[in-house]
Amino acid sequence: MANQALSGKTALVTGASSGLGVDFARELASLGCAQLVLVARREELLKKLQAELEQRGVKVSIVTLDLAAAGAPQALHDLLRQQGLAVDVLVNNAGFGLFGKELEIPWDRTQQMLQLNMLALTQLSKLFARDMLKRGFGYIMQIASTGAYQPTPTYAAYAATKAYVLSYGEALNFELRGTGVSCTVISPGVTATEFLRVSGQKATWYQRMTSMSSAEVARAGVRKMLARRGSAVIGWINWLAAFSVRFTPRAAAAATGYQLMKND
Repeated sequence: MANQALSGKTALVTGASSGLGVDFARELASLGCAQLVLVARREELLKKLQAELEQRGVKVSIVTLDLAAAGAPQALHDLLRQQGLAVDVLVNNAGFGLFGKELEIPWDRTQQMLQLNMLALTQLSKLFARDMLKRGFGYIMQIASTGAYQPTPTYAAYAATKAYVLSYGEALNFELRGTGVSCTVISPGVTATEFLRVSGQKATWYQRMTSMSSAEVARAGVRKMLARRGSAVIGWINWLAAFSVRFTPRAAAAATGYQLMKND
């Protein structure tokens, strides 16, 4: 069913070749977006999703781009401006995690993750939010994680990037009050995507128990975005876990995070 707020609008989804990115695109299409811009590195997967969504009557543009590359966010913004596309919805979904002892993870991989998860996200937010402000309308969604709420050994740098995303997004949303533009940060827990394979972790008992489908997360996330929530934890078990950290000493929170994430 189309949503009046999204009817006829243009949405940009990053990391749209798999997992949450695919389901965000499907959800936005089902709610009435007339045009989608899908960005990721894997062109064949983007083309497959493009064909699926165009069968629904949605106009779809694909951009094959590594957003972690220097200058990529600006290049994307420039390209869409040249094409005359005004982005009404920005879903900053591109990102990945790295599992393991922090000192054993190669710096080049960590640097790439920091660049994508934080710097690219921040630059894209600035570029497209400025355009939205001029039109007095827009939605931005940032994808954080329950890891944003506590230090997480074996995901030390990844969890820290998501803490940044959470703090940045909530602050940006506050600054956007009364403008017709909002920024919503969603924090899923473990989601059935390629995340664990890419990060290098085997699923733990806790992850298997609490895992949600990417379609579930996408539906819930878009609802929160349309309600212009500043932030939301997706899934009641995940919400309870994030809430309980408020009452847990930092050292104990780190120890708990380690126990829940470690592979035996």
